[in-house]
Amino acid sequence: MPPHPLLLPLRFIPDAVHAEVLARAINHLLRGQPIAARLPEINGKSVCIHIKDASSEIHFRIGHGRLQPAAPGHADVRISGTVQDFWLLATRREDPDTLFFSRRLCIEGDTETGVHIKNLLDALDYDWESHFRAVLGAPWATLAAGLFHNTVGRWP
Repeated sequence: MPPHPLLLPLRFIPDAVHAEVLARAINHLLRGQPIAARLPEINGKSVCIHIKDASSEIHFRIGHGRLQPAAPGHADVRISGTVQDFWLLATRREDPDTLFFSRRLCIEGDTETGVHIKNLLDALDYDWESHFRAVLGAPWATLAAGLFHNTVGRWP
């Protein structure tokens, strides 16, 4: 199997850049999603995403119900896996429980925070129409959702 296309940029672009880009993207994508209302439950917690095959560690802190890039250092929770496994998780092509129970993704650190994060991932059922409403407002959301479903289809 050839290397994952994200592997090269993950190896050569600094982790701080990845943290900034991912935090902005995730915060944007969480707009209009019910799961966003549950992030304040872990305010102040820090998370490290360790992508083993890229030798990359991306650090975040949860603050004010949002992901914020954080400097490397102590993390309350560390989630480790390969770029392929994180891709499968992000695109929902693999169930989070399958990835964690098969130990393809591992959570270490504060048990309560780790379980909370895993439960958030399990509960994620992305609703594009709610996202479009939150970002564009009701009149434009209907148009955007229709265009999205007719051209792209449902995100896996």
